[in-house]
Amino acid sequence: MPKRLRTMLTTDIAPLRRTPRQFPAHLPREVVVHAPADCGCPECGKQMRALGEDASEMLDYVPGYFKVLRHVRPKLSCPRCAAVVQEAAPSRPIARSMAGAGLLAQVVVAKYADHTPLYRQAGIYRRAGVELDRATLAAWIREAAALLQPLSDALGRYVRDADKVHTDDTPVPVLEPGRGKTRTARLWAYVRDDRAAGSHAPPAVWYRYSADRKGERPREHLAGYKGILQADAFSGYDALYRDGTIIEAGCWAHARRKFYDLYELDRSPIAQEALRRIAALYVVEREIRGRTPDVRVSVRQQRSAPLLTELKAWLEHTLSLVSTKSGLARAIRYSLAHWRALTRYCEDGRIEVDNNTAERAIRPLVLGRRNYLFAGSDGGGDSAAVIYSLIGTARLNGIEPFAYLRMVFERIGDHPINRIDELLPWRLAPATCIEQQAA
Repeated sequence: MPKRLRTMLTTDIAPLRRTPRQFPAHLPREVVVHAPADCGCPECGKQMRALGEDASEMLDYVPGYFKVLRHVRPKLSCPRCAAVVQEAAPSRPIARSMAGAGLLAQVVVAKYADHTPLYRQAGIYRRAGVELDRATLAAWIREAAALLQPLSDALGRYVRDADKVHTDDTPVPVLEPGRGKTRTARLWAYVRDDRAAGSHAPPAVWYRYSADRKGERPREHLAGYKGILQADAFSGYDALYRDGTIIEAGCWAHARRKFYDLYELDRSPIAQEALRRIAALYVVEREIRGRTPDVRVSVRQQRSAPLLTELKAWLEHTLSLVSTKSGLARAIRYSLAHWRALTRYCEDGRIEVDNNTAERAIRPLVLGRRNYLFAGSDGGGDSAAVIYSLIGTARLNGIEPFAYLRMVFERIGDHPINRIDELLPWRLAPATCIEQQAA
């Protein structure tokens, strides 16, 4: 073996010898003992005694499997009065459907958490010997969304009870029946997550679907809300701010992105300077993340406010030096036009420096859109919004979506509607549902 290759292999293997890999303790273990059939000494034949053992572990995988739940309800009759007694049939997640809670949770999570279209799921199940056509799976999705609708409504109430809500939206292609093409609808995300401001309230995300992007849509979604709305500069939100019941908070990530795109395009020194100045604001934010609003606003007033004053003066001066039709001028005018909203976070410790909280909530929708391409109808969009809400909120709280939804489907059919809040993710999360965090 060449000396260099021998050295490389030794370098790669040595760390494994020093520190054996430890797999998560929650995984089931199957112990295989490799003991000699004969305990006699191969040299002298005398019985040998135990001296210890060496153990090593390998990580293996068993594909998911189906099982049949056979519910048997014996009938009992009285020989004296001929009375017949029998237990009531257990409720099913979907009436008269063969789908158990686990299978229903699997279909829903595979599509909306793992982004596996229904036709691919049908192929996967076929390999396991179970024929489930796409129409059946689609019907289960609709029924599952109908079951989860009250929970989604409860999430909506919880999100709108917050002092601050983050929002963003993303386009969703929807099939146009009879025309052979799609039209563009929207999915809106409304997020309650104040952990960065030291809050212990459970985070939640509430998605809504609309057939268009008219400004009346967020007005409908946020009807009755009073508080801070952190969003981009979409003009459809403007009507929400007019009477002062909803306070606008801007997003420095959007302002920064305009300069970043210009810098990536031609390495503009002006764009680079803007990025440097904005980066200084984020240095402060990283240091105060998780602190209380009072602490955050105090630090911002001392450190961020002077930086913002200098940044505004620099932007105004630079605007007078560049072409009015240039990309730099447009980027600068965007920041100056929304300066009040962009700097409001220095006056209120509950507000974040950007709207990345909502943008992170939009990302799973974008991944799903790349896989299943379009929604089949407006009803499909509504179903997606409901299911995304439950899966997204479970993930925000560190809860494994499949385990959570299986528990919901097992209980929701018999659960009192006036106590639906008891089935929200953070209230229905035993230790087995909590996602294992990497060490």
